[in-house]
Amino acid sequence: MTTSPRLSIGLPVYNGEQYLSESLDALLGQTYEDFELVVSDNASTDETQAICRAYAAQDTRIRYLRLPRNIGAAPNHNHVFTQCRGELFKWASHDDLYARDLLGRCVAALDERPEVILAHSGQAVIDGDGKVKVPYPYGLATDSPHAPERFRSLLFEPGGDDFYGVMRADVLRRVKPHDSYHHADRTFVAEITLHGPFHQVPELLYFRRDHPDRAERANPSKRSRCVNLDPRRAGPLHPTPRLLAEYVWGFASAIRRAPLSSADRRACYRHLAAWMTSRLRPGAGERVEDRAPVDPAEFTVSVDALVAGREGRQT
Repeated sequence: MTTSPRLSIGLPVYNGEQYLSESLDALLGQTYEDFELVVSDNASTDETQAICRAYAAQDTRIRYLRLPRNIGAAPNHNHVFTQCRGELFKWASHDDLYARDLLGRCVAALDERPEVILAHSGQAVIDGDGKVKVPYPYGLATDSPHAPERFRSLLFEPGGDDFYGVMRADVLRRVKPHDSYHHADRTFVAEITLHGPFHQVPELLYFRRDHPDRAERANPSKRSRCVNLDPRRAGPLHPTPRLLAEYVWGFASAIRRAPLSSADRRACYRHLAAWMTSRLRPGAGERVEDRAPVDPAEFTVSVDALVAGREGRQT
């Protein structure tokens, strides 16, 4: 009998040859080793397939799946989750980097705190070369025992990459799969947090890469980003007003589906109404990536020292 790994990592990818090897090295070099890494290749046309097959031949924890056609980023994220077997689950991006202790610290946090449903760590934005651009404090109240407070924080506060945290898979199965309207990832995480609190490991262990080819940069308009998420969004049936309306409705329907008391449900609806009003003010929708970069001389953490596979890059 084959024993399922404790943790499953789902890595959806499309044409990721530029940074894929670095991310695979960082994941395979984790101090926590009881995981499977399921790669779902969205019919890539570059060297992604060759890279994945080469790594899979060297490490039995990797399962490489190749889709016959590009189904879009959102369906591919949902698909890779259905292929995973662990009681814990984490999505990984083909261009991000992960400190060696990230998985171990997150799994330990979930084991120590049964009420917590998602664990992540301190984060920073890095550039194409892996140099820190913007470290940012986690200002969201997702650790609150009160669902309305967690929900309000996710509505109003910028930052946080909880989508890429380590989650309890049974909770993930109870929420609506990732959709493809504008900012669908935010409504997705908001629904997750209505099921329980998150925990942030107070160490800088996750590095989100911002580069010109990243999906958000390569698709500057709302419509192009949504078409990247799902090609079925192309065409006149999905104008921008509909994509924005689905965004708001995504929050409302998440509240309706969540296991909340009547009082908490009403409080969440009130927060949603206040948020909709606030979106009219200048500066709403701040992106962490757009903040001014830090002075490298003031930043003492070395990505190369923390991330497996980058040892030869240290200076």
